[in-house]
This record gives sequence, structure tokens and C-alpha cells, in this order.
Amino acid sequence: MARSSRQAKYLHLREQFPFFIFEKQEFVLNASGLEIRFTFNLAGQHMFYPVLFIPRKSFFLPDDMIAGHLDNIIFNLGMIELISYWKAACAPRLIIKPFALHPEQISWWKKLYFNGLGEFFYLNSLEVNEEDFMQIEYTDTHSGASPLPGRSESFQTERVIIPVGGGKDSAVTLELLGDKPGVIPLILNPRRASLETIFAKGFTPDQFFEIRRTIDPELLRLNDLGFLNGHTPFSAMLAFATVLSAIVTGHRHIALSNESSANEATIAGTKINHQYSKSFQFENDFREYIKRWVGEDINYFSFLRPLNELQIAWLFSQFPLYHPVFKSCNAGSKTDSWCGSCAKCLFTYTILSPFLAENKLVAIFGTNLFADESLQTVFDQLTGVADEKPFDCVGTIREVNLALCETLRKTGERTLPSLLWNYSRSQAYAQYKQVDFSNELFNISPEHHLLPEFFSILERRFIKGDGLKKVSTD
Repeated sequence: MARSSRQAKYLHLREQFPFFIFEKQEFVLNASGLEIRFTFNLAGQHMFYPVLFIPRKSFFLPDDMIAGHLDNIIFNLGMIELISYWKAACAPRLIIKPFALHPEQISWWKKLYFNGLGEFFYLNSLEVNEEDFMQIEYTDTHSGASPLPGRSESFQTERVIIPVGGGKDSAVTLELLGDKPGVIPLILNPRRASLETIFAKGFTPDQFFEIRRTIDPELLRLNDLGFLNGHTPFSAMLAFATVLSAIVTGHRHIALSNESSANEATIAGTKINHQYSKSFQFENDFREYIKRWVGEDINYFSFLRPLNELQIAWLFSQFPLYHPVFKSCNAGSKTDSWCGSCAKCLFTYTILSPFLAENKLVAIFGTNLFADESLQTVFDQLTGVADEKPFDCVGTIREVNLALCETLRKTGERTLPSLLWNYSRSQAYAQYKQVDFSNELFNISPEHHLLPEFFSILERRFIKGDGLKKVSTD
């Protein structure tokens, strides 16, 4: 999405649609599974009815252990789901009907909405501030009570839920944790890459937690009519969905696959971050929120948080069973393919290039992306030559440059494809080529929430003496 100036449209829509109401939440738990339906109201002029459905599997707890604990987490799911619909007109008042909110919860949600919509505000050139872009209020239909407290007594502490999106990161987490007893992969709106990833690990269709999320067509219609549109914090919605899965299954641990690189701002010198809801700041905030308002024993954390993208790519290179099936390209997600022309494709190709030989990369992506001169603009964004990073889930500028320097070192003096040839004569190459690549590869960050039992699994992989022997492009 290119940047545009929609400030006038923004002001007009806020005047035309002065309020947005979270009307109600409903759920049905029966033999088929759990169906959740929300009702949202845009100033009495447009209604939205998004739905989530979770097919019943054998690992569901008994219904009488689940039903009494659903109102709370479903309410919170509605609070994050609504942001996709609110943003169409950015109504100045958000009115919450299902439950009352504590003032600290209101502050928490405003922070998430504001930072999670940073890219949306930036690309639409909207002049907003956190204090007054939205006022959250509630209609007291429950005698002032906050949402019901979560329950913690039924969690089986050694069991883990692993969200799997079909990319390299969740494949690494699944490979390293997937053999633990009782692990359940979780897939939101399954696609071939995510399904084939869990099948490659040996899971069967009845062994993963499935969530089917349906966007109300009315929102898509408004988008076509020119209402405001843009990026929302999808990973925050996924976070609440994983907590729902913990409540339904009794599993305490939720192991995400967000890495340290997600903390870097997309626009340098600002807080605008495409990956805000994958950042360590969000992880901290979310853990505190869940502990206080949902269930104190739920352990939401990112298993890959101590690692950078180089380290994850190195690990992934050692797991060839996932190489034919993983896909990280958003543009090609509907056809389960690599489009070969977006930032995510070029970044993934680049970050794997120090660890996989060229013929193996071409086998994965279908072509040598370093030979595609049309990708020079994207290449410049990834390496920091351009003013902005791509608005996509890509690594840091430093990681990209170090990967390229190591690839050039291993390639030697033979004929280089155009992007590498240009890079070999760039200021960025001169700046980064002296950095010790092995130190970057085997230095684990202390900034994480991994319990010792999880951290030790990663730590064993990054013992410098052993690890260096495994770095190869053969």
C-alpha cells in the first residue's frame, strides 16, 4: 500500500460516523465445536457480524469445564476484532456494551489500538495522537462488574500450544518443541503451507487446533466504496485467540515464534512498526494484561524471542523437511506460492542465502532473486539505502546486510547476479563486511520470557564451538 493523503476523508468520516458500538457477543458450544459471533454497529448506519468457528477435537476439555470461562476471553477477542471494523471510519467514540471496563483496561486498549495502527495512520497520512484519536466508554449492563475472571486451576503445566503460520519461524519452533508430550499446533484459517508444515512434523488433521475466522462482507464493501483501510495488529488478534485455545484445551504454555528483530521500527526515529504486535513491548503488555484480567497461570511467550533472523534462518536451514512446504509470501498466500517480487520473498531469500546453496534456494523460490534487477528498489529498502524499510515482516537492516556480506564471502570472486554485484560496490558492504558474522550468529539475547526448560533447548543449539561446525551451504 503506497502512502496517500486521506486526512480530509478521515475528518469527514469521523463527522459522518461519530460513534462505533460493540453491541454484543454470542457463542454456541455444541457437538460441532465452538462458534462465536460479534455484533458491531457503525453509528446506526452499518452493522457487522464477524464470526469465528473452532471445530471440536478430541483434546477439548469437557464442556462444563469450558463454558463458564468463555465470556471473558470472547469479550477480549471482540475488543481486538472490532479494530478492523472501527478503522473504516475511525469514529471518535467507541462504546462498549457487553461488559464494563476498568480504567486501566481502557488505557491498555488505547495503547494497543494506537501503536497497532501506527502503519495505518502513517500510510493514510492521518494527524492523530494517542489521547484523542478515540474515546472508549462503556454502557454498564453488568452492574459495574469487569469481565469475569479467568480460571487457572485446570491448566496442564507441561503442555504447549504452538501457532503455525506456514513460514520458517513457526516451523523452527514446531521442530524444536513439537516432540514434547501433548503439544497442539494451532492454525488460524488453515492454508496449504501451514497444514503441510504440521503434517511434515507428523501431526494429523485431528491433532491441531483450528480457528476459522470470517470477515463480514460489509467491511469489504465499505473498502471498495473508499472508506479508510490499512494494516491492523493481526498478531494481537492471534494472541487472544491462542489464549482462547488454552482455555478450551487446558494447556498452559503458548509458544509464539516472534524474534528479537520484530522490535525494530519500520520508520527510523519513530514508533511506527509494522510488527508492533510481534514486538517485545507488546509481549510484555499482553502477558501483564492476561495475568491480571484473564488467567494468571497462562504462559504466553515467544520461544524465538532470544534469537535474531540470522539465527532463525541458520536453524531453519538444518530442517530440510520443511523447505519444500514453507511459504512466507503474503502476495502469494492465496495460491500458496512465492510471488518472487515482494519484500517478504526477497528478504527470506536473502536471510537464507548464507546457509543454503544457490541451487537449493532456487529450488525453493523457483528463481534466483538476486538476479532480478526489478527488485533493486526493494533491495535498497531492505539494506537501508532507502529512507524506509518495507512495511512487511522482515528482519533488521543490520541482519540483511550481514547476511549479504556472508553470502558474498562464501560466493567468492565468481560471476555475481546483479543485486549482489551492485551490493559488493556499495557503502553498506564496506560498512558491514568487517563485522564478525559468527559473533552475530551465536550471541543469544537475554531479553525474553522463556522458562529454563524452554531456554535450554535453544541454548544447546548455540554453543559456539559446536554451532560453527554446522554452518554450511553444502
